[in-house]
Amino acid sequence: MKFIHIADVHLGAVPDKGYPWSEEREKEIWRSFQKVIRQVGRAEADLLLIAGDLFHRQPLKRELKEVNYLFSTIPDTKVILMAGNHDYLKKDSFYQRFPWNPNVYCLWGRECGRVCLEDLDTCIYGLSYYSQEIREPVYDLIRPVRTEGCTNILLAHGGDEHHIPIHRELLKAAGFDYVALGHIHKPGKVLGHRGAYAGALEPLDRNDTGPHGYILGECGSSGTTIQFVPFACRSYIPLIITVSEEDTQLSVEAKIRCEIQENGRDNIFQIFLEGFRDPDLEFVLPDLYKLGNIVEVLDDTQPDYDFQAIREKYGGSLIGEYVAHFMEKDRTIIENKALYYGLRALLGEE
Repeated sequence: MKFIHIADVHLGAVPDKGYPWSEEREKEIWRSFQKVIRQVGRAEADLLLIAGDLFHRQPLKRELKEVNYLFSTIPDTKVILMAGNHDYLKKDSFYQRFPWNPNVYCLWGRECGRVCLEDLDTCIYGLSYYSQEIREPVYDLIRPVRTEGCTNILLAHGGDEHHIPIHRELLKAAGFDYVALGHIHKPGKVLGHRGAYAGALEPLDRNDTGPHGYILGECGSSGTTIQFVPFACRSYIPLIITVSEEDTQLSVEAKIRCEIQENGRDNIFQIFLEGFRDPDLEFVLPDLYKLGNIVEVLDDTQPDYDFQAIREKYGGSLIGEYVAHFMEKDRTIIENKALYYGLRALLGEE
């Protein structure tokens, strides 16, 4: 039995609102979902498991029609849905009243329910969110009904103290053949081949670094095997730019352009400037944002002061005493920052 496991698609999200690429990212999330549905058909997957947060907020009726149409294009695949903390089941949610295609099965219960698919000898267990938070570890006590030859899968969404805390040892002891997890946006196995976070299908903000995509898996008589498939249109990539005393604004801009070119111009970047710069140089940060899809620039460079020369020049003054105090000790990271920031302030006043 072959399955594809996705989670945290967040249809309707507008990543990096206010940036030039934001509206395009909103469309890309929809396009990526369309592409994964086509991939489900090509792979002839028996199951499509969606582990919560298909939508970023309450879905509109017209959006559900679009999603349902896409599900109709893979009629031989059983689609299993649950609501996560973002698209939780409000009292007036269109989710529950919507007339889904025959191949769509919804785990809308507050308590754990199950969908049994006799033609696949498979049962899928799960529940849905009815509020933005569930603080109880409700998955700890869920156990599958043991039937010879039947594959048991848990569809789950959570993993932090506000969204169903998950205790991995208890989950492992439950005995599911596979646990399809959502909520954590970084993909990764939690129970070897028997459980994994699919991660967000597309990265949603600067914290969603690393690869994103879906899980392709197969359950058989010899057990479960899974593999992560990278699939996202773009990635958030942190770039560390090391600055020296010889650098200028233009030379640093050239370094950034080169790094962006090597890492793919369509990606979205965080720029971290580090190192020691000429004391007379102050970077014009707004100009750096114009070099590509740059969501953040952090300047952590320090002026390359000649502390001995400053101590001698300002001997007997507050500046000289301040420098001498720090030079005569082994500085911690915090003390080192205090030396640089304090000296900049004192020299500015002078």
